[in-house]
Amino acid sequence: MIHTVLADITPTFLILIPLGVFIGIFFGAIPGMTATMAVAVCLPLTYSLSLNEGLALLLGLYVGGISGGLVPAILLNIPGTPSSITTTFDGYPMTLKGEGEKALKVGIASSLFGGVFSMIILFFFAPALADVAIKFSYVEKFLIIFLALTVIASLSSNILFGVFSGALGVLLSLIGTYDISVGGNGETRLMFDFMVPYLEEGFSLLPVLIGLFGLATIFEEAAKGITEEDLSADLNLSNKVRFSWTVFKGQFINLFRSSAIGTFVGMLPGVGGSAASVLAYTQQKNFCKEPEKMGTGEPSGVIASESSNNGLTGGALIPLLSLGIPGDSTTAVLIGAFTLQGIQVGPLFIGDHLDTWYTMVIALAIANIAMFLIMFFAIKHIAKVITVPKYILFPIIIMMCVVGAYAINYGIMFDVWTLLIFGLFGYFCSKVGIEVAPLIIGFILGKSAEIYFVKSLESFGTLTIFFTKSPIAMFLWVLIFISLGYSIYSMVKTHQKKQEDAQK
Repeated sequence: MIHTVLADITPTFLILIPLGVFIGIFFGAIPGMTATMAVAVCLPLTYSLSLNEGLALLLGLYVGGISGGLVPAILLNIPGTPSSITTTFDGYPMTLKGEGEKALKVGIASSLFGGVFSMIILFFFAPALADVAIKFSYVEKFLIIFLALTVIASLSSNILFGVFSGALGVLLSLIGTYDISVGGNGETRLMFDFMVPYLEEGFSLLPVLIGLFGLATIFEEAAKGITEEDLSADLNLSNKVRFSWTVFKGQFINLFRSSAIGTFVGMLPGVGGSAASVLAYTQQKNFCKEPEKMGTGEPSGVIASESSNNGLTGGALIPLLSLGIPGDSTTAVLIGAFTLQGIQVGPLFIGDHLDTWYTMVIALAIANIAMFLIMFFAIKHIAKVITVPKYILFPIIIMMCVVGAYAINYGIMFDVWTLLIFGLFGYFCSKVGIEVAPLIIGFILGKSAEIYFVKSLESFGTLTIFFTKSPIAMFLWVLIFISLGYSIYSMVKTHQKKQEDAQK
């Protein structure tokens, strides 16, 4: 096995990881462009690569994209990615005090710790979870997907929109022919007759992903327009106070706790990095000796935020590789890389593709080290990317989206139309409150949920089997009810707070 893994680590593999990290940092550092967008836009580039080389590039993009968000958060008070929002709380005040470079390097080192911590948890926990999941029957597999969808919905900003978004994603996944090989009747469904020539096999996953996460983001940013603030974005990278490793003295518990929070939140489907960083920052504020200093330029705030959002990277891969359920929108896009190679992720993945599993862990480790080396020693130059005008970047990205969508299935023009349709649909979703993360996870898991549901009924012939099949099934129902109960409690609490605020 060692020889097989070492054979996979080619010079191309080793070059693609830092290249992916560098491009990811570029995307993450520009406000409005995210790690998910970086992975989606570059996904077609993996078409000509082997699976391991493609994953090396995408994992580099993932780690770089998450880490790059700290640059504008600290220098401009604008979070480059949603997960960097709490980095602004203390990072920008540090910049105002002339500690910009110190704040960046504190964030970079914390990102390395969070990324490596989550990678270790991934290495030990994912195979164990897959060993348990491999024993699941169709009933438990359906309940796992049902649990994932309820967790996504309950943690959405609005539970009703979250449920609707997930259900809409499931419906979109069912468009096409109901395949006989999975118990269907061989007839098309959820479409008009004139659509049959184009949608007989449903929407292709990859143009949908690029449309929702690439093109839709461009439309949203274009709709905002270019402000005077964008044109006059000025760097304040002062190094009056130099970085010293002594800043981490007494911060190990903060690093460990925040990384653990990020990894755990990453394991929950669809929650996202912003929840992880807010939770870690809040905990640091609760436990630190001088909470009144938080938000005034305290390095411990940057440490909590950045170690938690990078802890997300390994955590989000755990449910993807052990259960086939993406932990966040970026890992949902990573499924596209496996789809391109004809490989299905799930409980059997690690056992059947052990060399790929080890190669992924190695790629993740190298990506974190590459991220640290690139950002720590070249941060002054990297920081300048935030001044690149968007009117130059956006046409290039649109061209990459269109070429990628057209080439990904050997030149099918309808894939370009799919890209445009879902780009506009993603933009529309952002305007009416439909959440893209539950929608895309519902789209990815919808067909599997249907297969497991139908197979369960064919095997046992009664709906009560979903409640009585095994102790695991009953335990999953307990988790589903806890998830729904938490969402109702959260909704009531939010409603009460709004009423109290209105009365003041």
